[in-house]
Amino acid sequence: MAQGLARFGDTQQRLLRQLLQAGAAGCAVETLCERLRISHNAVRQHLTALIGQGAVQRAPSQPTGGRPQARFALTAQGRELFPRNYGAIAGALLSQLHARLGEAEVGVLLQELGATVAATQPALEPGDGADGMARALAQRLDALGYEAVPARHGEEWQVEAFNCVFHALARQHPQVCRFDLAFMEAASGRRIHHMECIVRGGNVCRFRIGAPRGDAVRANPHAAEGEAGIG
Repeated sequence: MAQGLARFGDTQQRLLRQLLQAGAAGCAVETLCERLRISHNAVRQHLTALIGQGAVQRAPSQPTGGRPQARFALTAQGRELFPRNYGAIAGALLSQLHARLGEAEVGVLLQELGATVAATQPALEPGDGADGMARALAQRLDALGYEAVPARHGEEWQVEAFNCVFHALARQHPQVCRFDLAFMEAASGRRIHHMECIVRGGNVCRFRIGAPRGDAVRANPHAAEGEAGIG
């Protein structure tokens, strides 16, 4: 599935870039017609489609001495369509932390971060049975970009993630996987076993859902440390 600006056609990408450059003030339809060299109706059609997808919104009109002109601006979701090189920044940050604190302490920080992120989200609603827990946890991971699905292996349900969101980082800093495990354990209240890892040559990142852990992970993120070393 195409991501970011690639989801849109050439004209809509150009329109979105014009709105990005315009900032919060946005652009009037007439301005977009001139800059994109397309008709008024075409601009309206593209704006309607982009509003429907949550990328564009109406902006406050500005006094012009005449009839107020409708203006349009990017939403926060629209701004997120544009690429941001978080990976390079995060990689540099982890390298600095590793140099100052050491591998073990960085691993602990990543575990704490995973548990903290899970704690900021609504409680998981797993439904009935092991399949319900796997499905709910996969949905939670999928919302973070992991492209995760529940999968049955023999007599048990597991979670498979096809898109490692930390793929480039994990190649350089394997302890990044501790974030995944701590996040899943805190979200599910279960012990999570890392059975397969894309960075280590696996076809997917595969997680087995273990026994209930009560509130141990939320109360003490360090409790996941033993499992986090798996990968």
